[in-house]
Amino acid sequence: MQSIRFTAPWSRQLKWLTALVALLLLALPSILLSRAPETASALFAVSIWLPPTILALGALFAIRGYEIEGQMLRILRPGWKTRIDLKDLQSAEVKPEAMRGSVRIFGNGGLFGFIGLFRNSTLGRYRAFATDSANCVVLRFPVHTLVVTPDRPEQFIAALNTPTP
Repeated sequence: MQSIRFTAPWSRQLKWLTALVALLLLALPSILLSRAPETASALFAVSIWLPPTILALGALFAIRGYEIEGQMLRILRPGWKTRIDLKDLQSAEVKPEAMRGSVRIFGNGGLFGFIGLFRNSTLGRYRAFATDSANCVVLRFPVHTLVVTPDRPEQFIAALNTPTP
């Protein structure tokens, strides 16, 4: 069975947020090390290693793209994939304003992506694997809603609607 791949372009907002947060997470240990006490406590060691660890973990969860193969959607990550079963998909719609006014319930709100659980008045509670809100595709299932942001939203929906052999 052939798979169809889509990239996950980054919005200008995501690029700026990621750059600023990465700079902060790398600057904090440098500043602390420049002011290190003679005998460092365990808390000091944690404060040195925690920011770069957060940055590395954020990078591991970054979204590189999306892949549709039959009744399976794969969210492509660095070195691994998140699998979403599409068999119960009820609808798919291009909706660029879908994430507008969202509040993050749990997840990442701008370091390498907008990933996790969110809520807004339009969609209610939803799960997002997003990098550019201008490319939002809303996938509705019986018990949950999913938002992805492929580079070609219309072709993404066409690929979802293509019958599988």
